[in-house]
Amino acid sequence: MKNQNTKKLAYAALFLALCLVLPMLTGQIPQIGSMLLPMHIPVLLCGLVCGWQYGAVVGFVAPLLRSVLFGMPPMYPVAIAMAFELLTYGLVIGLVYRRLAQRGVAGVYAALVTAMVAGRLVWGVAEVVLLGLGGKAFTAHAFLAGALLNAVPGIIMQLVLIPAVMAAPQKAGAVIRGGGRGGKRSLFALCSCTTVHFLQYSNKNRRPYLRKRKQKSLQG
Repeated sequence: MKNQNTKKLAYAALFLALCLVLPMLTGQIPQIGSMLLPMHIPVLLCGLVCGWQYGAVVGFVAPLLRSVLFGMPPMYPVAIAMAFELLTYGLVIGLVYRRLAQRGVAGVYAALVTAMVAGRLVWGVAEVVLLGLGGKAFTAHAFLAGALLNAVPGIIMQLVLIPAVMAAPQKAGAVIRGGGRGGKRSLFALCSCTTVHFLQYSNKNRRPYLRKRKQKSLQG
């Protein structure tokens, strides 16, 4: 039991790292990030692989931590609303998949779609409350644009990528949530390599940007 919890903590840490790193692919451009939803995928996978508890915690912490470390997304209201949205993703997908895990890919899709709907509803409520506190209104058009219309590319990517990632270790002869070591090692290696490559990519592409900022600060 202790060994199992340690493994889940290791996976959760990897998924949290991916939440911090993947948005760097969008070049810190909010418009692209809102279309591709790069933080959603690690949170959803965390709920599937580690369970609802870990998925909820990683989902809530990721946008807040990234806002503190990198300034994106902005803390109010974006990061706070995202924290509740991603918490719901990790929580719901983990709970639903726990009941439907034996159905394989169909269970993954059922849990994924349920979580995506629930998370967007929670995001809408959070935006209404947060903007209301600031004396602003959150319209139905803004909800549809943010939750659906602008997010179509990210939704499609999630529906394609997440079931594929979950199915790969199973096809290799192991069930992820059933305790198969081969599947867990495969997923662990996949997440580790992805994190390392993205870190190398982001560092390489951020150096010129940081150098320019330093030069501007010296000139100012």
